[in-house]
Amino acid sequence: MRLKDKIAIVTGAASGMGAATATLFANEGAKVVVADLLAAEGAAVVTAIEASGGAARFQKLDVSNEGEWSQAVADTIAAYGQVDILINNAGVSGSHPDLLNTDTWDEQMNINAKSVFLGMRAVIPGMQKQGGGSIVNISSISGFVGQNFVHMGYNASKGAVRLATKAAAVQFAGDGIRVNSVHPGVMPAMRTSMMSADPDVRRKMISAIPAGREGRVEEVAYANLFLASDEASYITGIEVPVDGGYLAR
Repeated sequence: MRLKDKIAIVTGAASGMGAATATLFANEGAKVVVADLLAAEGAAVVTAIEASGGAARFQKLDVSNEGEWSQAVADTIAAYGQVDILINNAGVSGSHPDLLNTDTWDEQMNINAKSVFLGMRAVIPGMQKQGGGSIVNISSISGFVGQNFVHMGYNASKGAVRLATKAAAVQFAGDGIRVNSVHPGVMPAMRTSMMSADPDVRRKMISAIPAGREGRVEEVAYANLFLASDEASYITGIEVPVDGGYLAR
């Protein structure tokens, strides 16, 4: 098992890439904290993990709330003793039809970018004390390029995640803490998706992908698994696109 006895917090784990990551990590021996605002859906992920012989617990978490982050980490330490892995996955879609909407800018920066900083801030002191840990921040291909159907706040927030990851990697490598980012391409529509859920828009998005299809959430989960595991012990500050070749064009 690649994560045997590791303790992992996965945010946005009630569905999609987060649920896939939490399930895979549990299958690989980790004790997983399924962190999300959606209690019923999160509890269902925990139940499924436990039914398969894994260990998990649900943690209600608003990732934009600093106090809830402190509580989530404290609860995890009380339950499992420490935090070895953080997957900063929670976020909202950026395909908003009003490209100049100020509220959307604020929401994107708060939920997609600030939350990643808050998560790192919450776990790094404990990782320093225990001698190391692994943090994987979920950015996007939108952190590299602009797109005509995406609010610029989404691009900015995902770009912020990309560079904050590099900064944290440099600043805390001496503590044995690795920080990397994963950049999914076109994935199944999220519950917060707007324009990107439209079939016509989605067809155009997929036409730009060399692989000719959208990604699967499990494909992101496996990238997360590698970076979280000790197999990646000399890898920090890198960007891993999971995009079917989109950024290679």
